[in-house]
Amino acid sequence: MAAGLMHHIAGPTIHVTSAGTHAKTAVNDLSAQALAEVGVDISDHRPVQLTDQMLDDADLVVIVGTQAELGNRPGTNVARWDTDEPSLRGIDGIERMRIIRDDITTRVQALVAHLSTPIATPTGPSSRSNRPDNTRSERS
Repeated sequence: MAAGLMHHIAGPTIHVTSAGTHAKTAVNDLSAQALAEVGVDISDHRPVQLTDQMLDDADLVVIVGTQAELGNRPGTNVARWDTDEPSLRGIDGIERMRIIRDDITTRVQALVAHLSTPIATPTGPSSRSNRPDNTRSERS
């Protein structure tokens, strides 16, 4: 979800790769349906297993949820998004996925805004941005 939303919101300005610590064989159908409702198509996405090389190449690793663990990775810039889990409140099915989608959308929008903010220098704002070349989105 996070990678699809990042592609949709940021377009080509931010490079996104999606991988999982326990990658499944296919995208969750309800996840794809919830994203399709807001114009995001992930039907062609194929889950891939996260590798050490991917972690080494990433400027930022975003872990979505509480289950995935990377272990000790000195020098790896990691953000963990502990997303809302509606099933803990008895909300399941497509409604659960819509709530998760909306939570992740808010986080992606904030990350895009942060990465697009010019870096201030002693002489004023720089034309550079602090946007990384590679942003990784990871889901277990």
